[in-house]
Amino acid sequence: MSGQAHGGFRQIFTQPKAVWAVAFASVIAFMGIGLVDPILPSIAADLNATPTEAEMLFTSYLVVTGVAMFFTSWLSSRIGAKRTLLIGLVLIVVFAAAAGLSGNVESVIGFRAGWGLGNALFISTALATIVGSAAGGSASAIILYEAALGLGIAIGPLLGGLLGHISWRGPFFGTAALMAIGFIAIVVLMREDLGTPAPVALSAPFKALRIPSLGVLAAAALFYNIAFFVLLAYSPFPLGLEAMQLGLVFFGWGIGLAVTSVFVAPILTAWMPRTRVLTIALVALALVHVGAALLIDSTPGLICMIIAGGLVLGVMNTVLTECVMEATDLPRSVASSAYSAVRFLGGAVAPIAATEIASLIAPAAAYYAAAASALIALLIVVFGRKALARVNGPIESDVEEAEAISVGDA
Repeated sequence: MSGQAHGGFRQIFTQPKAVWAVAFASVIAFMGIGLVDPILPSIAADLNATPTEAEMLFTSYLVVTGVAMFFTSWLSSRIGAKRTLLIGLVLIVVFAAAAGLSGNVESVIGFRAGWGLGNALFISTALATIVGSAAGGSASAIILYEAALGLGIAIGPLLGGLLGHISWRGPFFGTAALMAIGFIAIVVLMREDLGTPAPVALSAPFKALRIPSLGVLAAAALFYNIAFFVLLAYSPFPLGLEAMQLGLVFFGWGIGLAVTSVFVAPILTAWMPRTRVLTIALVALALVHVGAALLIDSTPGLICMIIAGGLVLGVMNTVLTECVMEATDLPRSVASSAYSAVRFLGGAVAPIAATEIASLIAPAAAYYAAAASALIALLIVVFGRKALARVNGPIESDVEEAEAISVGDA
């Protein structure tokens, strides 16, 4: 973060109640990314599902989130931020509770998809709400939002492990209850909408991907996110741990991701061009997956690779989305949403592809495939470096930086 953002720490605790309400709900929304991770083996066992069917909980969520990201800027620009937030929260509450009540894996997969729609609507709007309502300028708002993002990514697997230790249904009911509280908080404390921005064309995100610089970054992000979600979504199966133990492992993964995303990535981009940081991080990510493949029969070794992967992923998330922000002259929300939609679709492929590769070849083969995917992303960045020439410039403003990072990490 910039010096302005650091200065915002002094005012982070003096925010209006509406800001705290949205920040609280943001933590819960970001928890949804890794919440089901520790309970995948339990769901597979209790519902007589195959690992591939269990992984569909990630795939259905990510497919719908990715597709919805193409349209959320169009919707929020017409009905306003508060309505978009509340619609997203209602969808999450309804579909998370329905998933917890399900009696078969097919129903859970379907309701998880509905959850993804709600999450896309909420996440795409939360930052604008916090920045528009925060006291003390944009710096304190950005710090608060980044803190919410980091907490959610780290706490999601831990809560999933704690509640999943009781029953695989627990994380779903827990999320529904917490999001219902968030809904009430926003209704009561956020009394005024921020207003409706200028309408965004429905076709805007699709046209954005025709721009070479953004197209290169989106293609790289697609293959990068395959590697990301192999590490997150496939690893619970070769680890063979109980839900609580898995929650602790991925809590460590999330903490590493949050720390490097907020603190380490800015240091690296101050020392070298962003494209160089991307190439180094992608090589490191490929090596992490090779290490995971070689250590797959060693639980401590595999855990170390997962946590090391979290450290690399935090840098990648921040730097990739900063590059997206500098790649075009488009409105940042349009560019970030288009890129993130493609990236989520890459993540949707990874969980089921990993379990199928593991079943057909060997458990370690999924990690080797993820390493290859990271190297494909690296080649896209290297061969597309001419199109990416402008991304090595300075970030224009802290608000725009936070917007891009938040959408990319969602």
